[in-house]
Amino acid sequence: MEMIADSTRSAVLMFAQGHADPKLLQETPKPSAEELGALVQQRTAALRGLSARLLRVQDEERRRLARELHDSTGQTLTALKIQLANLQQWLRTGERAPESFAQVNALADQALQEIRTTSYLLYPPLLEETGFCSAARWYVEGFVKRSNIQVRLHLASIGRLSRPIEIALFRILQETLTNVYRHSASRTADIRLNREANTAMLEVQDYGQGIPARLLDQFKRAGTGTGVGLAGMRERIEDLGGQLEII
Repeated sequence: MEMIADSTRSAVLMFAQGHADPKLLQETPKPSAEELGALVQQRTAALRGLSARLLRVQDEERRRLARELHDSTGQTLTALKIQLANLQQWLRTGERAPESFAQVNALADQALQEIRTTSYLLYPPLLEETGFCSAARWYVEGFVKRSNIQVRLHLASIGRLSRPIEIALFRILQETLTNVYRHSASRTADIRLNREANTAMLEVQDYGQGIPARLLDQFKRAGTGTGVGLAGMRERIEDLGGQLEII
């Protein structure tokens, strides 16, 4: 659930495992055939738009990854190649060989670290090995260094969740913090994770500018107007039987 009130924005995502409590279900008026038809048309259009946006996001992510590899690791490996050529020359003459070995070793370490960081951002091993909480701590630590946004973590001891839910929680955490960095102009954020019975709740709250009311209403009605981020989060959550709300 992403909640927005005045200048404060937060996101709360709820996933239920198992069966819902019948006492929590409330009766709602049944919509008319005309209303259902209009809703189907809206959702169909929204899904088509989402599919197109997801393809664009996929292409953008590939370009971003290619750019990062070229700008960081690619340049490091180029420098490593130059140093190896210099080392070959210096070994013939016996000059500066120890210094060159140290430079080659440092460049190799830098390239390995850059590849490891990129790989971890795509799918952190901690998510598989120890679960969402460990992966969240690792990601937030790196996010704080990269963005200079202060993030406070409040993670309850909830144990392991199912693999699909942990992956979804991590991807949504990435997306919400990216939105905080790009759009909210907030310098701080709070992340809370709790579990009640069979429901896990993740809340990401910032203290910047909220979504304009017009776009928020459009998203609630048709799932459009806010870009692919929120729409993708809602699809991911609903596929797992969870719930996304914006307040």
